[in-house]
Amino acid sequence: MDQLTITAISKLPVANWVESFTDWLTKAGSAFFDQIQTGGQGMMNALTQGLLAIPIPVFIGLLTIAAFFVSGRRWSLPTFTLVGTLFIWNQGLWSNLMNTVTLVLFASLVSILIGVPLGIWMAKSDTMQTIQKPLLDFMQTMPGFVYLIPAVAFFGIGVVPGVVASVIFALPPTVRMTNLGIRQVDGELVEAADSFGSTGWQKLFKVELPLAKSTIMAGINQTTMLALSMVVIASMIGAPGLGRGVLSALQRAQVGNGFVYGVALVILAIIVDRFTQSLNRPRKLSEDRQTKKKRRRFNLSLVTAMLVIAVGSAITTQRSAASSSRGTVKLSYVQWDTEVASTNVIGEVLRQMGYQVELTPLDNAIMWQSMAKGESDGMVSAWLPNTHGAQYQKYRTQVDNLGANLTGAKIGLVVPIYMKVNSISELTDQADQTITGIEPGAGVVTATDRALKKYPNLANWSVATSSTGAMTVALQKAIKAKQPIVITGWSPHWLFAKYDLKYLADPQQVMGQGETINTIVRKDLKQDQPEVYRVLDNFHWSVKDMQSVMLAINRGMSPEKAAQKWIKAHPKQVKAWQVK
Repeated sequence: MDQLTITAISKLPVANWVESFTDWLTKAGSAFFDQIQTGGQGMMNALTQGLLAIPIPVFIGLLTIAAFFVSGRRWSLPTFTLVGTLFIWNQGLWSNLMNTVTLVLFASLVSILIGVPLGIWMAKSDTMQTIQKPLLDFMQTMPGFVYLIPAVAFFGIGVVPGVVASVIFALPPTVRMTNLGIRQVDGELVEAADSFGSTGWQKLFKVELPLAKSTIMAGINQTTMLALSMVVIASMIGAPGLGRGVLSALQRAQVGNGFVYGVALVILAIIVDRFTQSLNRPRKLSEDRQTKKKRRRFNLSLVTAMLVIAVGSAITTQRSAASSSRGTVKLSYVQWDTEVASTNVIGEVLRQMGYQVELTPLDNAIMWQSMAKGESDGMVSAWLPNTHGAQYQKYRTQVDNLGANLTGAKIGLVVPIYMKVNSISELTDQADQTITGIEPGAGVVTATDRALKKYPNLANWSVATSSTGAMTVALQKAIKAKQPIVITGWSPHWLFAKYDLKYLADPQQVMGQGETINTIVRKDLKQDQPEVYRVLDNFHWSVKDMQSVMLAINRGMSPEKAAQKWIKAHPKQVKAWQVK
């Protein structure tokens, strides 16, 4: 018996066990998880709306004043805060900033509320320290992406699973540093407290925690920064904010947009870091009581003013939105240029009809899962029968397929026109025998894997999966240098309008025949929102239409403005989507 056989026999089905446990827990705790999702979403939406309701100049002014006092009346931090927040406002990222602040605040608060008590328990019990250490090691070393899978399974899409994943990832520093700080308290001081008859609670709150404060606050600072580092990862499961912009720039290879969103995150990180560090600064012993009272009154007045403005503005905003909106429509999509174009167009049409529209970019598998669960109302992004064929077969009984909104789509292996090859069967040693792919699990990548097995000449070839943006950058670089490259391609795509490309013939028909892009909606949408259902059902356009929107976006126009421009130029077509 060879080694491969032994390995196959002895392999434990760990993945199957985890899948089974997750499925059982999802079903058994569905009501509990739904309550957390609903309650958490409501609280975070309220906080975000409250923050957004504060006039931006007022918010920036209050934050700058707070930075002045937090920094010990120095001008470096308030100057940076003022310039940084003005830059974010100037770039049109204020709404994204507030969503990110909400995620970080909630994730940090939950981590602190859980982490400090766990750290105290760990410091008081060697047994708990032995139990918790490997768990904390596991939480810190497991890639953050892995936490997204159970978070989505339990809580669906949105900011709540993003907070849950962030808490798991960011919790360990608070626990570890709380444990370390309490264990480092001088034993003689603890003995002195015991000799004066202090109870356990008195020792903890009057001796150990005050002396361990600096260490604990260092852990809280690290927890906050780790929560902030999760915003890009959390955006993959629908969490709004600056991370969504970074992910979009990555997928579409937009270096400029990625830089702007990245700088905004850096500004927020520095402000958060300096504010949390200020809480750990030792107070001056010479400060008299009158000064302390004045500072407390000022801080209390500042917080009260911000709360009053936030609550009052939030109530006004919600009343205004409730009176003007005909309802909310949730559309999900994948960050492909085709789907960015089509989703923004149909979303803008619904907005002009008076609906409040939420567009949520998601990973492909999560998008289909959200449709099946009814968390999204619809999508115009289903490539059938091949690219999304596996997902459609899995969820077809849980969704409604309204048919094709665009015909003439295609997937396959694509090369620059200057390459002297016209068929997959003609490939030999070009491009280092590597096919540059997009995201692992995408339909075109799966089809390419099948091609490697089907075509004998591809026996030594491999697929280098990455992202749509990375594939685009690699293609652009190769074309500039006139180097050979083979990519996983699809059309419509703006690349075909910008560069001279060609599909390789597929004699074995491994890549499948032509594709259609279909509209999928949740069950019961027709009963709940018949007008929205009708618009989505009537939505049809051409490859030429889609490419015009994609090109506008690729040339630097925002997806919203590109959609508005197309709609303005095609009033009759849009009217046809809205008729009964």
